[in-house]
Amino acid sequence: MSSSWRNIFTYNKYAQITARALRASLKEDYRVASEKRGLTSLKYQQWENGLGGTQVLLKDAEENNKENKAR
Repeated sequence: MSSSWRNIFTYNKYAQITARALRASLKEDYRVASEKRGLTSLKYQQWENGLGGTQVLLKDAEENNKENKAR
């Protein structure tokens, strides 16, 4: 029975669903702290001739907070 979810979605989606359910079940102060840990930001850096260029943030953590509050 443990593999029944594998026919429906990937492990990453399964982990995302269970994490969201766990966070929703926490008390307010613990829930807020756990949601902050769940936020991610993505940055990239172009390398030329062995030297790294400036790092560029694709989505800042502050933008994530604004989007989550709007939901």
